[in-house]
Amino acid sequence: MNRPPGDAASAADRTEFYEALDRQNLGPLWESLKGLVPSEPHPKAVPHAWRYAEVRPRLVEAGSLISAEEAERRVLVLQNPGLPGASQITDTIYAGLQLILPGEIAPAHRHSQSALRFVIEGQGAFTAVDGERTTMHPGDFIITPAGTWHDHGHEGEGPVVWMDGLDVPLVRFLGAGFREEYPELAQGVTRPEGDAGARYGAGLLPIDCGTRATSPIFNYPYARTRDALESISRSGAPNPHHGFALKYVNPTNGDWAVPTIAASMRLLPAGFSTNPYKSVAGAVAVIVEGRAAATVGDTRIELGERDILAIPGWTSQAFEAFEDTVLFVFSDQPVYEKLGLWRESKG
Repeated sequence: MNRPPGDAASAADRTEFYEALDRQNLGPLWESLKGLVPSEPHPKAVPHAWRYAEVRPRLVEAGSLISAEEAERRVLVLQNPGLPGASQITDTIYAGLQLILPGEIAPAHRHSQSALRFVIEGQGAFTAVDGERTTMHPGDFIITPAGTWHDHGHEGEGPVVWMDGLDVPLVRFLGAGFREEYPELAQGVTRPEGDAGARYGAGLLPIDCGTRATSPIFNYPYARTRDALESISRSGAPNPHHGFALKYVNPTNGDWAVPTIAASMRLLPAGFSTNPYKSVAGAVAVIVEGRAAATVGDTRIELGERDILAIPGWTSQAFEAFEDTVLFVFSDQPVYEKLGLWRESKG
């Protein structure tokens, strides 16, 4: 219906107009503008902690019910309560706890998603990446670059558990997910263990190395990281928002070790409290040593060793250490940086 400019439309006229738009697959921006371009981010994820002492029995039960080969990856996904059924720990990150038992092999495959492994418990397991194995120890930060063959095995005793962190939501959103199975259960070993560390992890690089998008070092041992944190804690004051913090880097370009995932280790001295901080990146924190309380948004959560915390993007966070506490933290900060969307707020 045509009506003079400035003449008010009736509710019936508007309903008829919107129904006509819908039939033509059109939509009125004025009805959705504030949702599409909000004044600030509004994550769907909520602050949440997983107590390892409560999760571990479920992992053990899974080990008695489902074989590693049958499951391909025997993982309990850490599902954020604000994202039911989404297999996400934050709006942008996937995380899960993987269990492997003595004698098992998690079959080899490769995919376009980048992955990290953070070892929670146990000894004797290994990860193999493109022909090189690395033995896993608690606190080790291990990466699986996108597109690399990888499998896991266990030649020791007792269960081994690690946390998987992947950029699955990002890759899914971009429609760029691919996966391929290796023709055999496990890949062959073509390089001795420690080869990547010898070539790239001693402050030296092969003279013809060039730059790589993902770090060629795929195991950053906790023992070395812990020593570095202890050393810097004796020679200066902690960062007011992060404590004594060191990030894992790609030695070929100085960037984050994984191009889509920022990972760091942080030491909070006993009695130290961080100032409030927030950023657009969703994050996951694991207590490696010690005890602390985290205030995320309006939620205060006490955390002990091996507990895991989801920190939604653009949500205030602060930590209070009851004793010397070491945190492993990872987020999708590099994605925002590379897209020119990075923003943080320091209280």
